[in-house]
Amino acid sequence: MTTLIDRLWYGRKRPLWPLYPLAWLYRAIAQNRRRKAWSVRHMALDVPVVVVGNLTAGGTGKSPLTAKLVTLLKEQGWRPVILSRGYGGRADSYPLCVDEGTPAETAGDEPVMLRMETGCPVVVDPRRKRGALWALEHNLGDILICDDGLQHYELPRDIELAVFDAARGVGNGAGIPVGPLREPLERLSAVDFVITNGGHLDAIEHPAKYVMTLQPSGLRNLRTGQEIPVDSLSGQSVLAVAGIGNPGRFFATLESLGARVTGRALADHHRFRASDLELNGEERLVMTAKDAVKCRDIAGDNAWVLSVTASLPEDFKLAFLSRVRECSDQLTHHESERAQNG
Repeated sequence: MTTLIDRLWYGRKRPLWPLYPLAWLYRAIAQNRRRKAWSVRHMALDVPVVVVGNLTAGGTGKSPLTAKLVTLLKEQGWRPVILSRGYGGRADSYPLCVDEGTPAETAGDEPVMLRMETGCPVVVDPRRKRGALWALEHNLGDILICDDGLQHYELPRDIELAVFDAARGVGNGAGIPVGPLREPLERLSAVDFVITNGGHLDAIEHPAKYVMTLQPSGLRNLRTGQEIPVDSLSGQSVLAVAGIGNPGRFFATLESLGARVTGRALADHHRFRASDLELNGEERLVMTAKDAVKCRDIAGDNAWVLSVTASLPEDFKLAFLSRVRECSDQLTHHESERAQNG
């Protein structure tokens, strides 16, 4: 599937050009949804809202960036709350506050992973504004970080970050279904920061564009919790299983660590079965943290989780934190004005 998508969307050509009428319709519907939601949105929430998202379909590194932003904010004394749609989960009711025992089948894989990696409250709700209001009502934190919400316009936002995979870029530059774009590139004029994962991206112009790299930070046994250094993969035969948006990036990371990789690419948010994890001989099974939260009960003893940490330049960190403080000061000022006016 990934190879097919790469060929259809992420080359220079547009083999699906006969579907252009559908692409125009998709764009018109998206713009209309944005216009309607924007025109009837209520005033800003009482705390800063940061939205992390992308303009292209598929994995770009949004969740590692979200986790890094949360860590950065915690270091500055903020109490972040992560908002998520919970794609792939099926809860009995929403909003759902994820705890250490919440299964991925209920909350979705990314919310459970983010809860485990950050220790912060994660609120799941397909209607993210409802989740945001619930989080504030229960005093869970003082800043909201929405993972993958750039097109969810009902949620008021103060800061937007758009993430691109530098290797894939904008693909053939066409809208869905001819190409990978959810919205036209002109949408970037409204975002505060553009983050390119893995290198520079000349196809994107923006005054606040920064490069993010994902650094392998550890290898953990899924059953025992034992941790070993990532360089232990060098020269090892590895079955890499990935049910993520861009499995090729994961396979390339393992190869860069010296592993001899056999890749098994599955659909994003794949529901794993024991047969998906079967090994041949002395292979090690290695997966992402996102997939691991769904495989804890079915994986064998030789299953390992590769953790990655987003690395961001210092000038971005300073600019981001400055923007957060500016938004917080504006909200405080508006609240003071409302109190004075009765």
